[in-house]
Amino acid sequence: MSNKPPSLIRAAEIAELPTFPFRHPLNPQSEVHIRSLSALAGLQRIGLHIGRIPPGRESFVYHYHHLEEEFVYILAGRGIAEIGEETHEVGPGDAMLFTAPSVGHHLRNPFDADLVYLMGGENRGFEIGEFPRLRKRGIFSQAGAYIVDADAMQPFVPRSE
Repeated sequence: MSNKPPSLIRAAEIAELPTFPFRHPLNPQSEVHIRSLSALAGLQRIGLHIGRIPPGRESFVYHYHHLEEEFVYILAGRGIAEIGEETHEVGPGDAMLFTAPSVGHHLRNPFDADLVYLMGGENRGFEIGEFPRLRKRGIFSQAGAYIVDADAMQPFVPRSE
C-alpha cells in the first residue's frame, strides 16, 4: 500500500471530510465552514476548499490580494458578491475569478439556505492582503500572520552614504 495522497477523491469521502469552522477576526458576521480538498490530496502550491456560509453570515471580510490569484465557484444556494463597488446576486454555476493584484471582493449570504461554493487559489510562502474598507493590511508568511493599520505604515527609503 502506498502513502501517496489520493489523486481521486470520491463524493462520499468528500462528504465525510472534517469541517473546519472559520471566523475572520476583522468581521463579526464571518462564519465559513471549510472542507479542504487540497490538504487531503497533499497539494502544496494551491489551496482547494469547499466552503459553506450559513444563512445570515458572511465569508471573510472585503479584501484583495497582492500576489495570489483566487477563484470562487458557486455550487448551491444563493449569495451576494461584492466585487469592487458593485454587488451581484450569485447562484449555482456562477464563477468569480480574481487576478493578482485583484479587485476587492466579499461574499455574504442574506438568504434562507446555506451558500456552498468551491474556492481556491495559490498557496505562496508569502502574501499581502488588503482590507481597504478597514484601512488594514495583512502580511502572511510561514513565520506567521500579522494585521497592521495601513495609516501607521511608513515608506522605507534606504539611506545612501
